[in-house]
Amino acid sequence: MIELTDTNAAEIAAQFTRSRIRAGSPAMGMVMTLVVVVDEDDAQNAMEAAREASHEHPARVLGVIHGDGRGAAQINAQVGIGQGWSGETALIRLKGEVVKHAASVVLPLLLPDSPVVVWWPTDHPDDPAADPLGALGKRRITDSAFVSRGKLKALRGQCETYAPGNTDLAWTRITPWRALLAAALDQQPLKVRSVRVTAERISPSADLLLAWLADRLKVPAERTNSQGPGITEVVLETAEGDIRIARPDGRLAMLSSPDRPDRPVALKRRELPELLAEELRWSDEDDVYAATAKRLLALTGDRA
Repeated sequence: MIELTDTNAAEIAAQFTRSRIRAGSPAMGMVMTLVVVVDEDDAQNAMEAAREASHEHPARVLGVIHGDGRGAAQINAQVGIGQGWSGETALIRLKGEVVKHAASVVLPLLLPDSPVVVWWPTDHPDDPAADPLGALGKRRITDSAFVSRGKLKALRGQCETYAPGNTDLAWTRITPWRALLAAALDQQPLKVRSVRVTAERISPSADLLLAWLADRLKVPAERTNSQGPGITEVVLETAEGDIRIARPDGRLAMLSSPDRPDRPVALKRRELPELLAEELRWSDEDDVYAATAKRLLALTGDRA
């Protein structure tokens, strides 16, 4: 990694070129630009997750750390390739007045003619699509489960300001649950009368799963609390008996359905790099997430 002090976007771009030539690889085969907007405390974990995800999606990864906006304007960066990265990386620290103009620093560094994804691993803007950095991206990824405060308020805010291209890793976390529930109803197409989701008291993923089931099945939906970890049980009530998925340990679930033997199913809670890699596979709007976000607002409005 090359340290650049009091630099600018042109020098960072030039350093990318020099690093490629030094490595003997002028063409990296990168498929996107991933912009990671993160604070100093969370930068290391976020960049490590981006590095692992880049093995599946070679990318130019631009980490952007905002300072407090005080003092003289300054841009410092760590730039390089290799060291486990499948593409290029720059960790850019902004100080002073330039903090307000982060988009003007990032814009010249985007790969031409390729998608841009903006990811906020922790705290995110109230309206990601209207944010200057968010506006650069075709996809915008937030994570309501890891905001510093008010997780459910943050999730509701993301639903209220939903725009095509937005998603939240709280939604990505329930992909295996949704797949298993859909498969259970495909194999045993019973008419569902109501649903119940049991999870930790504060779980954005559980709220999204409840909203998805309510939207898809058009039935009453109930949310109950457990000690976790995460989502621990989903019950689909039918006239013939309950279809139940119980996962008390966060790893192995038991699928029960009427007139069939119980079946153990692997349903492990997934790590951040796997979640990020899943989201980077998609470039189009997620219509199902959009409908779920709308239904979640209706459900939480009813509760309020």
